[in-house]
Amino acid sequence: MTIAFLGLGNMGWAMAQNLLRAGFDVIGFDVNSTTADLFEQQGGRIASSASAAVTQADIVFTMLPNDQTLADLFFNNNSVLELVKPGLLFVDCSTVSVQLTKEIAKAVNSAGGEYLDAPVSGGQLGAKEGTLTFMIGGERSAFDRVRPMLEAMGKTYVHMGDHGTGQAAKQCNNMLAAIIMAGTAEAIALGVNNGLDPLVLSQVMQTSTGGSNILNKWNPWPGVDSKVPSSNVYQAGFQMNLMLKDLDLAMASIQSLKFSAPMGSLVRNLFTICIKSDPTAGMKDFSYIQSLYDRSVCEPLEN
Repeated sequence: MTIAFLGLGNMGWAMAQNLLRAGFDVIGFDVNSTTADLFEQQGGRIASSASAAVTQADIVFTMLPNDQTLADLFFNNNSVLELVKPGLLFVDCSTVSVQLTKEIAKAVNSAGGEYLDAPVSGGQLGAKEGTLTFMIGGERSAFDRVRPMLEAMGKTYVHMGDHGTGQAAKQCNNMLAAIIMAGTAEAIALGVNNGLDPLVLSQVMQTSTGGSNILNKWNPWPGVDSKVPSSNVYQAGFQMNLMLKDLDLAMASIQSLKFSAPMGSLVRNLFTICIKSDPTAGMKDFSYIQSLYDRSVCEPLEN
C-alpha cells in the first residue's frame, strides 16, 4: 500500500515522518522543492506534482493551508478528481470550511472514491511526537481503514459523524482554545498588575477552578514554563494568523447557522486587533495574545 502526503509544511512534514517511521511507503509532494528534497533525504519518496503522487497512491493525506489551496487541488485545472479510481481514499487533515468539505466529499464519492475530513489538534509538538488528536468526518468504513495510519501520527482519533463533522468539531475546539487563551492572558495580567508573581499565580490557578489545559501546557506569560512558546519569544507553536483563520471559519459557520456567539465574536476581534497593531504578531504563537494586555511582557526576559 502506498500513501501520498500532499503538503509537507511544519505539520505535514512531521506527520509524514511518523508514517515513514511506522514503516509505511510514503510518497510526498510540496510546492517548496527544498522541503521535498529534504523529505527524500529522510527516506521518503518524492513526486514531481500532486497529480503524480495521487496516481501512485491508495490513500492520499492532505495538509494544506486554506480553503483556496484545497479547492484548487480538487476543482482547478489538472484536478486530482480526474485521477480518482475505485477504492482511492482522501484524508484531509487541513482546517477548512464545512461547506467546502462537503462539496469535495460529494465530488470524490461521485467519482468513485472515498473522503474523510480529519483536522487535527495538538500543534507542531503534537505532530512531531505523534500525539495529535484527529476529529474525523465521513464513512465509518473509511475511518476504520485509515486507523493504522492515525495510530502512527496521533494519540486520539474520534469518528465524529458524516462528512463535515470533523471540521465542525475543529472549529468548536479552536474557538474554545482561543477564548481560554485570551481569558488566561487577561487573568495573569490582572494578577501581575496586582503585584502577584505570575508563576505562583499560575500554580494556584492550575489546582483551582480556573485551571485548564491551556494554563497547564501553554502558559502565555514568558518565563512561567520554559517549555512553551511564550518563553521562547513566542516562536513555534500555533501561529496567530492560523488561529485567526480558524476563528473566521467558526464565525462563518455561526453566521450561516444564524447562531449567536458573543464570546467567539469578541475573541476574534481581540486576535484581529493584536495582529493589526503589531506587524510581527501574525507569525507568533497564539499565546502572543498576552501582548495585548502588556506589550512589555513580549520582550526577551533577562536571566
